[in-house]
Amino acid sequence: MIEQIDILGSPVNFLTMETAIQAIARCIEEKKVCQVVTANAEILYTAQHDPGLFLALHDAGLVTADGMGVVLASRILGQPLPERVAGVDLVYALAERGVRAGWRFYLLGAKPEVLKVAVERLELHYPGIQIVGSHHGYFSQADNVAILEGIRNSQPDILLVAMGAPKQDIWLHDYLDKSGAYVGIGVGGTFDILAGAVQRAPLWMQRFGLEWLFRLWQEPRRWRRVLLLPRFIWAVLWQRFRR
Repeated sequence: MIEQIDILGSPVNFLTMETAIQAIARCIEEKKVCQVVTANAEILYTAQHDPGLFLALHDAGLVTADGMGVVLASRILGQPLPERVAGVDLVYALAERGVRAGWRFYLLGAKPEVLKVAVERLELHYPGIQIVGSHHGYFSQADNVAILEGIRNSQPDILLVAMGAPKQDIWLHDYLDKSGAYVGIGVGGTFDILAGAVQRAPLWMQRFGLEWLFRLWQEPRRWRRVLLLPRFIWAVLWQRFRR
């Protein structure tokens, strides 16, 4: 059992990138089904009012701190998390480890043209990686049966789902055990970054927790989502005050 902190009623595990990779490797080695939620401030704030997302967080095998807002919250609560473990960085680390370990990956999500380039770039940058299948994220509830059958037939170890939160996390909670994969991870906009459709913030902005500002500059339509960050911090301060 990995130690965890309660942030706004949801768990976040004390993880470094290395301990996250080790935990995922154990799940694969032990053939244990494990959902991984890469939780940012928006996910933790929304989970207070979204029963499906709340349940996914509480049933997940691992919840990582995807965002400096979550790390800041842990410091406010007096239980500092060791570091940020972002979804995109986790995918890079798993791809590198997966080449050596022989892990099989399936990618689900994004637009068809974005997904195609994301797969090609993973195969280019990680020679020998086993991507055993992929499917875009624009499908209806009626397509679930066929998609799950395709995933099962591909026999992946790791299922990467990029359909945006909370949709990806609720979908994994409902269907991971039917997919045949051992580990399912919601990775948000990772495929867009892999494909070059979205640029990632410079490293200095990531280190100072300003990645949200870079995303807002690229996609001004996200401004409503950015407003959740101060509300999240205020809610965390209230959690600390009520102790």
